[in-house]
Amino acid sequence: QLAGLAVIACGLWLRFGGPMAEFATDKKSPELFFMGLYVLVGAGAIMSAVGFFGCCGAARESQCLIGTFFACLLVIFAGEVTAGVFAFIGKNAAIQEAKKIYDDAYEDYMKNPVGKVNSTIYRYHVALQCCGKGNVEQQTGLPCPENIQLPKASNCLVEIQNVIDTNLHLVGIVGIAIASITIFGMIFSMVLCCTIRNMREMI
Repeated sequence: QLAGLAVIACGLWLRFGGPMAEFATDKKSPELFFMGLYVLVGAGAIMSAVGFFGCCGAARESQCLIGTFFACLLVIFAGEVTAGVFAFIGKNAAIQEAKKIYDDAYEDYMKNPVGKVNSTIYRYHVALQCCGKGNVEQQTGLPCPENIQLPKASNCLVEIQNVIDTNLHLVGIVGIAIASITIFGMIFSMVLCCTIRNMREMI
């Protein structure tokens, strides 16, 4: 249950609290990246529910509930492995999608550097702590964050790639930790189920 809550907290923070959350406030958003976070939050919710049923099964010494608990853990483990493979394969696609969103906002700003577009591009710059796409001449007139060090953090496309890489690595670490806990949970549930069965046979 605690592991499930930790997964939910991690997924929600990456979705609403991290730098990539700014990309969801506009009409376009990196769907591949956020889809992975939704799967992560869903898996955490299922883990919490399954943990509750596992506790009930252990308290009541019910082989049926413990067996169901084991089956659910097996499904969750398979889902985590699948999600990990999907994240690894789809990482480049998610990066390209996020870059395209910034490119579109950048081009819109260049066409009309006032109004809502101005605030959109500025929001991206603040979230990513960058300004423009690496060309100093193109940065003329761009709304950049205060105290930003140029040209070190001038390329927002590079910062987008770094942010997604970092977040996906964090998701990977959480996934590995949860997968390890899931394996131990399956082992202990089978041991407990066998112990209960042997005790009943002795009685």
